[in-house]
Amino acid sequence: MKTLLVSAVALIDIEGRVLLAQRPEGKSLAGLWEFPGGKVEEGETPESALVRELHEELGIETWNSCLAPLTFASHSYEEFHLLMPLFACRKWNGIPQPKEGQVLKWVRPLDLRDYRMPPADIPLIPILREWL
Repeated sequence: MKTLLVSAVALIDIEGRVLLAQRPEGKSLAGLWEFPGGKVEEGETPESALVRELHEELGIETWNSCLAPLTFASHSYEEFHLLMPLFACRKWNGIPQPKEGQVLKWVRPLDLRDYRMPPADIPLIPILREWL
């Protein structure tokens, strides 16, 4: 089974809320809420992939030094195994905007369970609730 490396981030605002993005129609797992991020391309580190993805998907700028490793998800889907490091980020420039048709929502950590998420993201919720 192929392993897919995807990097994700818990963007945390000054009120301690986490940004979730709802996957748009036409994508796999459409309608589910997830942490922003994306595939790590060849030659990229997980951090540099996040810097790129946050610019492309949300129109914000951040830096490798602002991404703190928090935890990771390891989950087998039918066609691939997902390995997803999750970083925490509290510093960026700009206001997150949906650039790829997704819906964005700032969510309090205690309310994360109220949002339907992909199976790989669900085990990350207790860690965020505990850490934040």
